[in-house]
Amino acid sequence: MHRRRLLALLGLLPAVAAAAPVAQFLDEQQRQRRVRPVRGYHRDYFPNISLRTHENRRVRLYDDLLQGKNVLIQLFRADHDDAREREGIDNVRRLQTLLGERSGRDVFLYSFTLEPKRDSPARLRRHHEECGAAPGWTFLTGAPRDLELCRVRFGFVDSDPRRANRRPRHWDLVLLGNEPHQRWMASHALTRPELLLDQLNRVAGLKS
Repeated sequence: MHRRRLLALLGLLPAVAAAAPVAQFLDEQQRQRRVRPVRGYHRDYFPNISLRTHENRRVRLYDDLLQGKNVLIQLFRADHDDAREREGIDNVRRLQTLLGERSGRDVFLYSFTLEPKRDSPARLRRHHEECGAAPGWTFLTGAPRDLELCRVRFGFVDSDPRRANRRPRHWDLVLLGNEPHQRWMASHALTRPELLLDQLNRVAGLKS
């Protein structure tokens, strides 16, 4: 899979179906680059599960994190030793710098751990500080089965069943969303921050 293409359309199915694999859309390199409204991808689709932030606050996935918001969603592992994974986190930090005061007001950045058994709120808080993350960027953990459900519902799944049960490495993708208007797209985690900002603005409806 050639994951360095800058943008892939994410057209997730309604709640009655499984999440369409993000990786599948990254394969469709010739598809027209546009943002597609997605029907049914809202409260009835997202499980309103309880999660914990890096500040050890209890939050609900839909009610507190997604409802009415523009978001960037990333999967990660704290204290990772993979260079590209570190670059992905650093890329989001640079994006947050470009957002300035919009971070936590107009756009909300969320990083969900792939290793909830290890990544406690205290561990995430240390990592949040080490990454230079500012308010508006929240690291999240919770019960393993709940984090796995989040991963699947966000569409971070592999279309190839031979790879589906391997250790997930979907930290190299980010999901951009506008929940009120149900607009969603996926992009590579190492996309230039300036382009990610442009994509976020398009998803938010600030650009045509």
